[in-house]
Amino acid sequence: MAVRVHIAAAILTLVFAVVHASDPSPLQDFCVAVPDANAGVLANAVFVNGKICKDPKLVKPEDFFFPGLNKPGSTANPLGSNVTAVNVNQIPGLNTLGVSLARLDFAPYGLNPPHTHPRATEILVVLEGTLLVGFVTSNPGMNMKNKLFTKVLNPGDVFVFPEGLIHFQFNQGQTNAVAFAALSSQNPGVITIANAVFGSKPPISRDVLTKAFQVDKNVIKYLQSQFWWDNHYYP
Repeated sequence: MAVRVHIAAAILTLVFAVVHASDPSPLQDFCVAVPDANAGVLANAVFVNGKICKDPKLVKPEDFFFPGLNKPGSTANPLGSNVTAVNVNQIPGLNTLGVSLARLDFAPYGLNPPHTHPRATEILVVLEGTLLVGFVTSNPGMNMKNKLFTKVLNPGDVFVFPEGLIHFQFNQGQTNAVAFAALSSQNPGVITIANAVFGSKPPISRDVLTKAFQVDKNVIKYLQSQFWWDNHYYP
């Protein structure tokens, strides 16, 4: 009897782990999202995962289609990188399906700076160039340091960034680099650490940041005065 209880508990644990691994599973073939601008005019609208379902009779092939990811994004910015995101806002048919995609372009020594995806795990494959990638664990405990997992990737190499953890990609080569990433959410979100901490509006109190980073207040003043570039492009 005790063995059966343990087996049942293990199965329930596994089920709950799978349920919480990505966006909620759909209960129908598809739920094509209605554009947000049109949502308010629908009298009998039904919200699913934050998006309203389009009448299935009005769904078209174009609702599941996005062109142009063969074209490189512009890396003419201070970071030398461009992330072209394709999520539910670009492909309405992704609504409730729990996946999205991004193309990452890097100039020589271009950087996709430390950031997190609060709602998704990311799996990345390199097509061209050489990327230094890595992620940092969450706080491990008293008097212990966050651990960095890092790897140099070449064409054909794949790397996974667990959900919610800070990670980065850096082109350490002298040629352009290209990668594609899949994410386990229709709308994974992104928090670029430096932008959020030093570029928020209104700004975080300098007293708070001075104490948090253990630096002179003038350093914080300087950092908050910079323009923190957003390298994410949403077609």
